[in-house]
Amino acid sequence: MRHPSTRLRLAAPALALPLVLAACGDAPSAAEPEPTTEEVASDVREEAAPRPRLVVTYDGGLQVLDALTLEPVADLELDGFTRVNAAGDGRHVLVSTTGGFHVLDAGTWAEAHGDHAHHYSTEPQLTDVVWEAETPGHVVVHDGRTVLFDDGTGRIVSVPSAEVAEGPAAAHEVRETTTPHAHHGVAVELASGELVVSEGTEEARTGIRVLDASGAEVAASDACPGVHGEAVAADDAVVIGCEDGVLVYRDGAITKVASPDPYGRIGNQAGSEASPVVLGDYKANPDAELERPTRVSLVDTRTATLRLVDLPASYTFRSLARGDDGEALVLGTDGALHVLDPETGALVRSTPVVEPWTEPDDWQSPRPAVVVLEGSAYVTDPATRTVSAVDVETGEVWLRAELSVTPNEVAAATGAAEATGEHDH
Repeated sequence: MRHPSTRLRLAAPALALPLVLAACGDAPSAAEPEPTTEEVASDVREEAAPRPRLVVTYDGGLQVLDALTLEPVADLELDGFTRVNAAGDGRHVLVSTTGGFHVLDAGTWAEAHGDHAHHYSTEPQLTDVVWEAETPGHVVVHDGRTVLFDDGTGRIVSVPSAEVAEGPAAAHEVRETTTPHAHHGVAVELASGELVVSEGTEEARTGIRVLDASGAEVAASDACPGVHGEAVAADDAVVIGCEDGVLVYRDGAITKVASPDPYGRIGNQAGSEASPVVLGDYKANPDAELERPTRVSLVDTRTATLRLVDLPASYTFRSLARGDDGEALVLGTDGALHVLDPETGALVRSTPVVEPWTEPDDWQSPRPAVVVLEGSAYVTDPATRTVSAVDVETGEVWLRAELSVTPNEVAAATGAAEATGEHDH
């Protein structure tokens, strides 16, 4: 079995060369020109391997960390509460803030060169590219497409992930649609070109519609009160959360999977293309002002069935993640990273990472969060201002660093070439 995070660590001390010295070993020829880049040569370094980075939000800005060393490489001031999502191209991160989705260049990327790729890094920066939105909401990346949802207008923009950084004026194959009513919604575009879109109003969210590549409706369901969240599993199966279960869209059909409780809300999910099972939260008390659940849900998209799994501790909406091989990860308030087998629900391992913590009352307040990158789960801890790297396969905490800021949200830029996900439409 592979050890991706070990590869990550071995790459850490690799020598970074100025771009002007970059080479492939043999001298370049007319048939194989030297690698090129649009960046200014003096600001760009060629790396021996991908140089992944983490983008951490804090009150007053964004801090960019080298994922191999956890050292800060940039601190970017930005007022207001911000949210971050990977843009899908391996290099950029979308920052949701006033005015829309701002493109942050994490300064790490790859360029294809024959049968291999060259890897580069440069100084991160918040670019002037903005995908305008009245109230920027969910960002969903799947199969080479990045879909942006504007809660304030119901406007949905789907753009090739490789062109997100070019902005609205330059990107090609941009697809736009608007829901009948504005709401806190979500949308995901599948490899078939179908667009799964939530339906609702500002008062109530009720279901989903599926639109084909031409925008025609091909399926719909209103059996999903309180629609929230989505996840894509293996074979392009989509799971949408409801207050009484989930909707599964697979092979052209929508199936309702009911919760075992009259109120069984699944509003946050984590999917993996390596697994047909989607990990979700599970809340069963409709009267709770702040429910601290200790069960998670596992939805099998092949059989449209739901399994509930008890955990040793509660968790929050920033606690769910998936490993590279589809492992289900839950960061508990006991400070441990719990690893579940998604097929059986068995608890494989619990690794202590941070001190026990309590979920804050305000959802915007900092709390521990987890993001997975190349075999490692990165866990932030606002109480101690730390970030830790955990090998998902072994449970080893292989690196920990103190930060100069109090972390809130976190997103990753892989620094590697992402799949293009080209469609037929």
